[in-house]
Amino acid sequence: MNAASVRCQGGHVKRKEKAAETETALMEAAKRLFATRGYLNTKITDITAEAGRAAGSFYNHFSGKEELLEALLADLAEAGDATASTEGHNPDFSDPAAIRFHVAGYWTFYRENAATMLALRQASLVNEEFARKLNQFTREQLSDIAGHLAYVRNLPAKPEASLTLLAATIDNFAQLRPELSDEEAIEALTRFIYRGLNGTDY
Repeated sequence: MNAASVRCQGGHVKRKEKAAETETALMEAAKRLFATRGYLNTKITDITAEAGRAAGSFYNHFSGKEELLEALLADLAEAGDATASTEGHNPDFSDPAAIRFHVAGYWTFYRENAATMLALRQASLVNEEFARKLNQFTREQLSDIAGHLAYVRNLPAKPEASLTLLAATIDNFAQLRPELSDEEAIEALTRFIYRGLNGTDY
């Protein structure tokens, strides 16, 4: 390999690194703006300005806000997978400790990604295609814990309906942000879900 080839490869790597940095900067800027302005009120030029990038640079990475949001959705999926693989995972939802583990994981996940979660919901209200993608994402996330209900003797409804009720309870509670500490919120949700699934307190 000659010197010119080495220089060419080095330049290619640096361009890729710079492109990756710009993409990350745009996504992080979008998350900050979604938190303060909301998805619908955030323009692409707002994102590039917040990221400190040229206005046209956005389209080198994303075709529009929807595609950027899809990238954020993919990041959420990876974060969810990482949470599920955390040490101490227990799939037995007849065990309150297993429910608390999952509630605590989602509570932390939601708190860290609240602005993105809100943006996803806002986008789904105005874009049918994105609404379908978000629904598919949600279904995939729920399917990961569907087997956890097999440990529960008498579910309040069919497994899919019980799973939907469980997810809606946690998600809506997180959205309303009650005036509780994280520990209090997690304990309240754990007790509520355990009782709803198992028909008794612990």
